[in-house]
Amino acid sequence: MTTIIGRSRTRGVETLSLDATGTRNALSARLVAGLADALAECGKDPDVRAVVLTHTGNTFSAGADLREPPHPDALVALLRQLVELPKPVLARVTGHVRAGGLGLLAACDLAFAGSTATFAFTEVRIGVAPAVISLPLLPRTDPRALARYYLTGERFGPEEAVRTGLLTAAAADVDEALAPALEGLRRSAPEALAETKRLLTARVLETFDRDAADLTALSARLFASDQAREGMTAFLEKRDPAWVV
Repeated sequence: MTTIIGRSRTRGVETLSLDATGTRNALSARLVAGLADALAECGKDPDVRAVVLTHTGNTFSAGADLREPPHPDALVALLRQLVELPKPVLARVTGHVRAGGLGLLAACDLAFAGSTATFAFTEVRIGVAPAVISLPLLPRTDPRALARYYLTGERFGPEEAVRTGLLTAAAADVDEALAPALEGLRRSAPEALAETKRLLTARVLETFDRDAADLTALSARLFASDQAREGMTAFLEKRDPAWVV
């Protein structure tokens, strides 16, 4: 079976690369399961100080794979795993991020992007809502900005993503921006990092505990709706859905 999660390690930092370029790293059931397995191994490995989540190709993630979508429960579990992992997780983005891929960014502890990255919550344009990914997004981002981009599906750039709280930093050279953070993590005590991360993620996990069941049910209901079927069919056929005026 083709590997869809690339892995490498340098000085205690494990890099996990989404590597399903044929589907623009869309979140398929197999990709979600593969990433969850890799994260579990990193969490148990005492030699891993931090994890960098990145991608191959020009897209970090195109969102849910419409042909092989993960079950909402599996996506919730993956997002929670990123938040709860006892190692800091840093996103490294050099391309486009859409829909569910933005949930991955929000679940990471730090997120860095290059100047050519673009972002969009495109769910409403195919007849669904950014339900499950709201679990890490709502506690970590500016509510007014999120309202605009949730409701309109507009595309925005890395500077706006920093302003809204989706990104930690954006730079022409993403690796140059990432380097000081990685060096800081390498100089930090592992147990202290784990406990500090626990402090920082407490409010995010409260949201999971309170809202995960309701948002999972909402996601499943919307994906089974007539509007979603029309929206997804229109997307795959590269046409406007019937409701466009």
